Amino acid sequence: MTMADNYQFENGDWIQGISRGGELIHGYVETVDTTKGMLQINVVDSDNEKAIGKSIWVVNKQAEKLPETTDRNESELLALIDLALLFKDEQWFKELSAKLVSTKKNHEVPLKKSEFLISGNRMRNFDIKR
Repeated sequence: MTMADNYQFENGDWIQGISRGGELIHGYVETVDTTKGMLQINVVDSDNEKAIGKSIWVVNKQAEKLPETTDRNESELLALIDLALLFKDEQWFKELSAKLVSTKKNHEVPLKKSEFLISGNRMRNFDIKR
């Protein structure tokens, strides 16, 4: 990603940057004003707790687009599936469910009997009556 790519924002892009007041922010783009070179950001995390949950305007040169993550772990997929059910989005639900199934298949560990046999009772070493 080149430096010029960092300034080409779209609604929904996740960014990190610095507000006009110098606060570190992390959020997503709500509005892009290309004429003024500004972004309206919904702040989800900041070193200023009062900014969290608010929409603020940031100069696009003070923001950096975060890379999209496509790999999700099982708990993230389950949370997203809950959201899809909440929004009654059947297509999204099916996509997430398919990802969940493929994630589980990729992480399955085949079960096989151990080749190492342990003789005797290991717990007898800890028997107080002995």
